[in-house]
Amino acid sequence: MSTKGPRSRLTDTFTAASIAHRFYLQGCSKMEIAEEFGISRFKVARILSSAQETGLVRIEFDLPMPVDLRLSDEVRAAYGLRRVMVLNRAQSKADRPELRRRIGALAAQLLTELATPDDVIGLAWARSVNVMAEAIESLPKCPIVQLCGVQAGMDMRDRSVETVGRAAEVGGGDAYPIYGPLVLPDRRTTDILRKQPGIAETFDQFQHLTKAVVSIGAWQPGESTVYDALTPSERDSIGRRGATAEIAARLFDENGNALSTGLAHHVLAITHDQLRRVPEVIALGYTQPKAEAIDAVLRSGIVTTLITDAAAADRILELATGRPPA
Repeated sequence: MSTKGPRSRLTDTFTAASIAHRFYLQGCSKMEIAEEFGISRFKVARILSSAQETGLVRIEFDLPMPVDLRLSDEVRAAYGLRRVMVLNRAQSKADRPELRRRIGALAAQLLTELATPDDVIGLAWARSVNVMAEAIESLPKCPIVQLCGVQAGMDMRDRSVETVGRAAEVGGGDAYPIYGPLVLPDRRTTDILRKQPGIAETFDQFQHLTKAVVSIGAWQPGESTVYDALTPSERDSIGRRGATAEIAARLFDENGNALSTGLAHHVLAITHDQLRRVPEVIALGYTQPKAEAIDAVLRSGIVTTLITDAAAADRILELATGRPPA
């Protein structure tokens, strides 16, 4: 009985393993391997590809953070973002407070790595951003700027005035808070407060922002600080105008277009245009109920980095597939 076939397969497998060992572990180039084995570099490439397909070579990523690399890259590519970090499925299976803590911890690690002494960093009011600030262990000495007022009635530990102070204290930079509510009763009151020296000084910093961290809210009960701060009639009126999402008290429709309503004139917040000019905008948007809002904000082109969970990522990929972003 001939044994030529099995011997040939064993030889091919051994050769493929040797080529893979040189390429992946020894760092040899495909050209170097081709010269050593007397084959073309294109055949080397085919052998390496086949080695992965047959399971001879398995590539594993041991990331120092609980991120789903495949989902992250798919969302990044779908929306043309600079980077996306999706919590893996195990980490995403948690109640909302714990999920918020995990998202905030990931954002804290990212901001710590990205921040430089030349930055001016803006922080929007949001529980997830506040949790992020609590998790930050180090920052360079740079200004920290509050991007919007605070929803009335929130517990003091959730107020972004304290969040901005906390982040500035960590790095030793200047803090620029907004001592004022998020939503004001009318335009006149808003204009008066914006001219107050402390608030005016903070607003003046918006033009210097180089990085911002914001949270994505959906136009639904319990999913948006702005929504919850308005009366039912105001919510319904804005909803009929097409409001789908908000970041830093600024509204967007389902296509990511900036939505101008009467609300724009009685909130203490950075404007759409000012946000758009910030070179790096990190958005925290998580849980499946917010998927449509996340999708809308990503379509705006304002966000450069998204941090989310697996359930939300699954849904926004469906939305991107059904209606590809421009």
